Amino acid sequence: MGKNILVAHGGGPTAVINTSLQGVVEAARASGQVDRIYAARFGAEGILKGDLIDLTNVPASTIARLSITPASAIGSCRRKLTDADYPTVIETLKKFSIDCFFYNGGNDSMDTCNKVSKLAQAKGLDVKVIGIPKTMDNDLDVTDHCPGFGSAGRYAAESACELALDASGLPIHVVVLELMGRNAGWVTAASALAARATDCEVLTYLPEVPVDEDRMLADIEKAWARGKGLLVTVSEGICGLDGKPLASTGIVDGFGHTIPGGTAQHVTDAIIQKLGIKSRAEKPGLLGRAAIPYASRVDREEAYAVGKYAVEMALKGESDYMVAIDAHRGEKYSFDLFLAPLSQVANVEKKFPLEWIVDGNRIDDRFFDYAMPLMMESVPQYAILR
Repeated sequence: MGKNILVAHGGGPTAVINTSLQGVVEAARASGQVDRIYAARFGAEGILKGDLIDLTNVPASTIARLSITPASAIGSCRRKLTDADYPTVIETLKKFSIDCFFYNGGNDSMDTCNKVSKLAQAKGLDVKVIGIPKTMDNDLDVTDHCPGFGSAGRYAAESACELALDASGLPIHVVVLELMGRNAGWVTAASALAARATDCEVLTYLPEVPVDEDRMLADIEKAWARGKGLLVTVSEGICGLDGKPLASTGIVDGFGHTIPGGTAQHVTDAIIQKLGIKSRAEKPGLLGRAAIPYASRVDREEAYAVGKYAVEMALKGESDYMVAIDAHRGEKYSFDLFLAPLSQVANVEKKFPLEWIVDGNRIDDRFFDYAMPLMMESVPQYAILR
């Protein structure tokens, strides 16, 4: 008799989260060891309701289209499971005779994996639990990087280049670009590629370094005076010297995190009101994490690989791990996969290295040595005629 597996998505989708799902389904089918393939509808919410999608007989052609499908094809959620929820989770695992459970997500999702695994063991259930890494924020520990980051980074980098060329081609206002990243600035750092690929002035602010607003405005005024146009890129979660976000929605998500928002507009208003310089705010928001046209080839390959590897390892009897990536940067990029204990990655947030932030608003070349192979083949080569 074959095994039954369950896969679920947690947190914000990425451009390649469905590619990991494709890897899970196709690896399960190829194994010859799996009877039923279930997916939780809207992540933890579906597990609690026993609302599962049976993917066992979904046509292979439909599964193949997952790699070009944005967002989460099975749904996701930001529901943080409580101690009161876990008995219901165990009952769902029992009801559907689940042998292997895969949770695709970030820090909080790995904590969920860890708790589900421990409780299943305590209840005498033989359920193999493997976490599949996913987060555009790139803030999971142990793994070199996370599927989802390469594509979001590419979106940020190329969009910043396009805005920088616009800002320098018609230098009548400071352009402020806000990118996603509550506590970790990996994606916003990618936008600093505009400083390498264009002739525009570029200042970049990440949440790892508190912002002195007076100094920020002084730096903006100085850069603007050079007359080359100015692009300012900011993480949505940057804070002032008091530790409070420069802008906040006042809303708390299901995991208890404060949802930032309006940072670009806050900075734009300050530029206009305090410096008397025209400015405009740009905010791609969700487009930056789910844009299929910007999906990185390497990101897709790795997303598929981690889903496939998770299934292969669980069917070999491995449990209590997250799949992690060991990257090899050189003349040609390559990667290997390994298993990291869930206890080492659950709720651990990997921040952007402070030594890669120069003078509080510029990004060191070491970041691009790290990130370029994940985002794109090479730096864009534009025609600069001025």
